Amino acid sequence: MFVILMNRNLAPLLGALIALAFASLAQSAKQPNIIVLLADDLGYGELSCQGNPEIPTPHIDSIATNGVHFTSGYVTGPNCSPSRAGFMSGRIPTRFGYENNPIGHRNEDPTIGFPVDETTIAEALQDAGYVTGIIGKWHLGGTAAHHPFRHGFEEFFGFTHEGHYFVPPPWKGVTTMLRRKTIPGGGEGRWVGKKKLIYHAWPSNEPDYDANNPIVRGGQPVEEHEYFTDAITREAVDFIDRHDDKPFFLYVPYNAVHSPLQGADVYMRKFAHIEDIHRRIFAAMLANMDDSVGDILKQLRKSGLEENTLVFFLSDNGGPTKELTSSNAPLRAGKGAMYEGGLRVPFIVQWKGTIPKGKVYDHPVTSLDISATAAANANAQAPKHIEGVDLVPYLTGKNTDRPHQTLFWRQGNKSGLRHGDLKLVRMGNRRLVGNAKWELYDLSNDISEERDMARTHPERLAELVAIWEKMNGEMQKPMF
Repeated sequence: MFVILMNRNLAPLLGALIALAFASLAQSAKQPNIIVLLADDLGYGELSCQGNPEIPTPHIDSIATNGVHFTSGYVTGPNCSPSRAGFMSGRIPTRFGYENNPIGHRNEDPTIGFPVDETTIAEALQDAGYVTGIIGKWHLGGTAAHHPFRHGFEEFFGFTHEGHYFVPPPWKGVTTMLRRKTIPGGGEGRWVGKKKLIYHAWPSNEPDYDANNPIVRGGQPVEEHEYFTDAITREAVDFIDRHDDKPFFLYVPYNAVHSPLQGADVYMRKFAHIEDIHRRIFAAMLANMDDSVGDILKQLRKSGLEENTLVFFLSDNGGPTKELTSSNAPLRAGKGAMYEGGLRVPFIVQWKGTIPKGKVYDHPVTSLDISATAAANANAQAPKHIEGVDLVPYLTGKNTDRPHQTLFWRQGNKSGLRHGDLKLVRMGNRRLVGNAKWELYDLSNDISEERDMARTHPERLAELVAIWEKMNGEMQKPMF
């Protein structure tokens, strides 16, 4: 009798728990998995879907075939770290002082890193029940206070500085090309050795990427002997396989095609027909990354997640063409510049069954929109003051307006603004502090920014300068 009474007393509680469990399962089923694949220093003109016939990229292209190809996709900075800070927060990074790009020993400065009081998309998704992981390059602070674990990620495999060698010394199984201030024997051009090592004359030596910058799993250094792009693939595929029964956010920031230039033997043979060894190594690195993307997409299909996964692919900034051969054609300039070649990047997305297939979208979008889109469709609380927008209504046609009328950039003495189809640029340097001239371009008919209209349209120039100055007054001083 006692047992029966207890069961009767527990019945309402048991029923509530069952209902809660089913509600939780239903909520999980509605939440899409989210994957962000971020290339490093990949120029606007390099993918096959961007018009480059030289280096096939079928797997990356398939995201565009099965989704939406943005022709005017922008990032929040012309180099690695501020670009990542913008995507991670969904806010213009200059708003919270994250304007510049820490390199070398500055990665170990404890005052430099993504601010702890800024909410990342990983934190927002984790609070919505997502499992979160990052595999690859972090570059948002190299000290303990700025570790990915302290910004919403529960799994991390990769490194924290701006770059890393793809294989450990003595660099077996690859052809390596390094910049060197003085090449053996002196002179200009290149020195080509017998051991698949090439030196390229440059104003400075190749940075010491691996100094105090180990590859880590979680917080502990590990020995990794596989070519790092392949290691990223292995870890990403494993992450999906282990978490395919729950909603997950997987951020895969490749270090390809960032220097140092190291092409794996199998890919070097594939592109043996490319005569220029510099370009051949780049092609090998890009093709290697494309195959990695293919393996990740294959695992999604294997796990039955393809229709419930939102996949973004983009580059963190424009390509440094002279350094890597990474082309930004037909755009002007590249990495580090406020011209289109530094800020407009390859940018594609797929979400089968939810957004259109094979659509080309020409209105400006920004990496800020990734966080906003992820939060909105994951039923997550978006970070405060987020500046991105949920792209899904724009891609499905429910909203026919432009996602953004105005985009703002600032880095030191370099500034930029896109307002409608007009683009404002100021490329100051140390010699031109306060004296650099504004330039004005109409991107609707001058995507290469060849015809400066500053003198011929002074009223439009003044209008855009006023908008930039108003927005600039809302920004913080650089933290470093």
